[in-house]
Parts: sequence; C-alpha cells; structure tokens
Amino acid sequence: MHRKQNSWSHGMLTQSNNHRPVQSSSGWLKNHYFARFAFSTAWAVAALLVARDVPMFAAVMLVAYPAWDALANLVDARRNGGLAANKTQLLNLVVSAITTVAVAIALGHGMNSVLVVFGIWAALAGFLQLATGARRWKSYGAQWAMVLSGAQSALAGTHFISKAGGDAPVGIADIAPYAAFGAFYFLVSAVWLAVSEARKNAVRDACVETR
Repeated sequence: MHRKQNSWSHGMLTQSNNHRPVQSSSGWLKNHYFARFAFSTAWAVAALLVARDVPMFAAVMLVAYPAWDALANLVDARRNGGLAANKTQLLNLVVSAITTVAVAIALGHGMNSVLVVFGIWAALAGFLQLATGARRWKSYGAQWAMVLSGAQSALAGTHFISKAGGDAPVGIADIAPYAAFGAFYFLVSAVWLAVSEARKNAVRDACVETR
C-alpha cells in the first residue's frame, strides 16, 4: 500500500511539473530586454522634453547612459555563465565603464567633445552588441534585432563624430534618437522572445494532453 501511494504521489508530481510553463534563461533575457527598453525610452523622452533646457540634468543623464549600459552588460553576463564565458559583454562592460569616465571629463570641454566620446562608444559598443547577438542566435533565437541594433549603433557612432566636427550647435537632443532606436530594438527582441516562449509552452502543453 505504501509503495502504491508513493508511486501515485510521484505520478502526480510529474504531471504537475509537466504543466508548468517553460522557465528557461530566455525568459530572463526577455525581462532584461524589457528593462533596457524602458530605460532607453525614458532617457530619450527626458532628453527631448527636459534635459535639453536644463544643462545640469543633461550632464547627469549623459554620464548615466554609458554607466547603465555597463551595469546591464555585467548583470546579463553574470546570469548567462559569467564574464569569463561572455567575452564580448566583458569588453562591452569595460568600454562602457571607460566611456562613463570619459564623458564626465569631456563635459568640461563642451558638447562637441561629449559627442565625439559618444560616437566612439556607440561604434565600439555596437560592434560588440552585434557580436553578442550573433553568438547567442542559436541558443535563444530572436537575436536578429540585436544584430541590427549593433550595426546601426556602429553607423550612428560615425555620424556623431562627423556632426561633432561641424559648425552646427550640438546637444543632448542629438543623442536622443540613438537612444530611441535602441529602445525599439530592445522591445522587438523582448516581444519576439515572449512570443517564442508562449509557442513553446503551447506545444509542450499539447504534447502532455495527448499522452
């Protein structure tokens, strides 16, 4: 009787586990992308509506942007095997951390210098993001948006540097579209992962019900 009860309990536990949604690392990556979308969107909106007319607030935001990117790469890498297993994100972390300091220094020399720093950072970070997306493609899927985002970031970097050398005045509003496009790509990646996860759960549940 005791053996039958244990067998019945084991069967119920197995059935219960079979009906749980898939909780893979792609689920965490989806939430990570949503968080990055929210930050980039808020940054772009604040840059256009508030910071462009408040220099001190603009300065804080300009330093905060690469600092946030460094933190995001650190957290992402740690949740996916650590920095040693994610060399492109380790490099991105280092580049973004250096950029944070460089932006703080460049602010003392004017927005043209800041835009040059942002241009170099956008180019390097974009290339590293592209490499990270390409490396993750087989494991997670839905990385095409990250690859496109990385490529566009690299192009935006050259545009920033070119604009910084021109005669037209520059400001934080010139960086806002870059943040907005980044937000868009993070949103696309997050939604794509969410849809893929929902499909996997639906197929899994259907297989369980037919047993």
